[in-house]
Amino acid sequence: MTLGISVIVTFLSIHYKLVYNLDLTLLSIAIIFPLVFNIRGAFRRREKALEHLSKYRSAMVTINFYLQTSTDLSKEEKRKTEDILSRISDQAVRHLKNNEENVESVDQAIHDFHTHISKLEEFIPRRIKDRIFRYMNDMQEGFENVFAINIHRTPRALKAYCLVFIYIFPFIYSPTVIYNIGVANSDLAVYFIVVVTEFILIALYNIQDQMEYPFDDIGVDDIKLENFQLHRRVYPFFKK
Repeated sequence: MTLGISVIVTFLSIHYKLVYNLDLTLLSIAIIFPLVFNIRGAFRRREKALEHLSKYRSAMVTINFYLQTSTDLSKEEKRKTEDILSRISDQAVRHLKNNEENVESVDQAIHDFHTHISKLEEFIPRRIKDRIFRYMNDMQEGFENVFAINIHRTPRALKAYCLVFIYIFPFIYSPTVIYNIGVANSDLAVYFIVVVTEFILIALYNIQDQMEYPFDDIGVDDIKLENFQLHRRVYPFFKK
């Protein structure tokens, strides 16, 4: 749509000889600076999400290791603890992929695990139990951080501001390009410059928009949540 607007505005500017000389530094301040600011913010959010997901999974795997290697628990108790941890892992992935604000299912699974560990208190040595609770705290903290990143995004007002100026951009830029190139020169050069510049702006905006949702598994740079589950599912291209 924006490229279509660029072509139409350029055609009208050439046809009616609408030209003026505008300092394009104003455009860079109005569009490029906030757009780059948003992209950097979205990228930092993605990197932080990877960091917290790694801590979340490492804590979960460590808890499972302590419980599965315990000689004081029966096979049934070990299986149940692993099932609850798997449920926490699956519910967390489902929540992030579906971009849900309600985390009741994850909270309930974590609560069930706390309750189950409390029931096994007499079978777990105190030293091991303290370590398990410490790693449970790390696991929950990691998920809460990822949940906050998923819900609270880069400023929406700034994003809307960028989009408005991208749509306004051809009305300002086309007459300026015609003025700088000259009406007598090739019209194709004017079309090319305006359309390519508009394409770059909208492409950067779309990249930032994709990075805003790093968990939905739609964009090429999205986080592969399956790699952060309790029982990791390796993608085919990772296999030898």
